[in-house]
Amino acid sequence: MGSTFAHCVIALLIASTFAGSCAASRDCPFNNTNSQLKHGQNWWNRPNKTQGAAPNKIIVGGSEKWHFGFNYTDWALKHGPFYINDVLVFKYDPPSNGAHPHSVYVLPDFWSFKNCDLSRARKVANGTQGSEYGYEFKLKIRKTHYFACGESNSIHCNLGLMKFSVLPIPRGWHK
Repeated sequence: MGSTFAHCVIALLIASTFAGSCAASRDCPFNNTNSQLKHGQNWWNRPNKTQGAAPNKIIVGGSEKWHFGFNYTDWALKHGPFYINDVLVFKYDPPSNGAHPHSVYVLPDFWSFKNCDLSRARKVANGTQGSEYGYEFKLKIRKTHYFACGESNSIHCNLGLMKFSVLPIPRGWHK
């Protein structure tokens, strides 16, 4: 019982902190006085103020591009939020003169991401697709997307920090 009570208290504290931080915002999805909502609408199907806005094209890593030894999780946290229909562009040098190749994998879940387990991952870009214009991945749906480089038996993911995740949100939900 003590454990259940503690979990409830923690959940209540988190919920109250979130609600308190967004209560003053007109765009807060939990604010019942949101003037954009019409009768019968909920926060998840409210009108999108920037509907029709062009999606962003974001170079993964910015000027650093996609390479071994750069912290992409930190990069993603600093460069969010990411929106539905934004395009992530993975740019990396093709393998040459003994240089290690890079790739892009989409991992199925957090466990695979945390452990750099590519056994159930889907390879979406090989070692040459990142050159010139780069490989483009469109964030089509609102779900967490987990990305990693799978080269060198997952060493690029594990030791090289070549992994990150993003949860795209609908446009107009962030100010």
